[in-house]
Amino acid sequence: MIERSAVRDGVLVVMKEAGWTSHDVVAKIRSVLGGAKVGHAGTLDPAATGVLPVLIGRATRVAEYLVEWDKEYQAVLRLGETTDTQDATGTVVASLPADEITDDRLEAVIRQFRGAQEQVPPMYSAVKVGGRALYKAARSGQTIERRARPVVIHELEALDRQGRDVVLRIVCSKGTYIRTLCEDIGTALGVGGHLLSLVRRRVGPLSIDEALTVGEVADQVRAGTLDERMVTIDQVLDPFPELVLNDEQAKRVQHGAPVRCPDLRGQSITDHSTVRLKDACGHLLAIGTYDPELGGSIKVAKVLAAVQSLQ
Repeated sequence: MIERSAVRDGVLVVMKEAGWTSHDVVAKIRSVLGGAKVGHAGTLDPAATGVLPVLIGRATRVAEYLVEWDKEYQAVLRLGETTDTQDATGTVVASLPADEITDDRLEAVIRQFRGAQEQVPPMYSAVKVGGRALYKAARSGQTIERRARPVVIHELEALDRQGRDVVLRIVCSKGTYIRTLCEDIGTALGVGGHLLSLVRRRVGPLSIDEALTVGEVADQVRAGTLDERMVTIDQVLDPFPELVLNDEQAKRVQHGAPVRCPDLRGQSITDHSTVRLKDACGHLLAIGTYDPELGGSIKVAKVLAAVQSLQ
């Protein structure tokens, strides 16, 4: 372990291993980092592997912005078998031959699932209905009516097929259940299907190519090189425009007070845009919102403080 005071604020791109919950990863990283404040952005099912953004220190304050990112997955859809959990952890409840599903027919059905979709959350999920998590009801044998939710499948393609197993590449919006997508494709093909395996390859700009296992994080800590693998808060918020404040405005922002909008410097900022607020030295102070109802002022949403280590 390392001293808590030595932990830098930022985001670690962690490779979640099969069998671990996202909470397990957070607990292990917290232990490795000597009890530092740790969170995550974007839950992965225990059977899934791949990118889990782990937030350290003040980075836990920006989780709500990271979960908005799109995600990229590589999934294996097994045709002809429907399970009660929509994935390989469940019990097969229906089985049909899939030999007659041609590649052309598969592509035609896949095409239907690109773009904006309405998706019903699976029973085995953390979604709450009437204050109760669906998976708890499912475990007790109950089925609860769920409302469909809007999701967007930005990209969907079949990369390979071996018999009844189809390798899919999926880029989608937050809130998309890949298990449900696989079952829905199988249903549309008339043979059923379930998610056999899942790898999350990307969350926003964070790629699996830069991900560390928990063991590798521990190795980096022992070598004193973990800071080199940390993505700063400013970097993960880079999609948001930045505004530079004068000294007086910087002090107000650190106390959570709104400020008159500084020079936009040609940046395209619309009503209620999220912006990064910085001091004259480029230190990230806070996240704000451009509020036309406050006379075009910037309302502070999250104070991050002017600390050099944040950069």
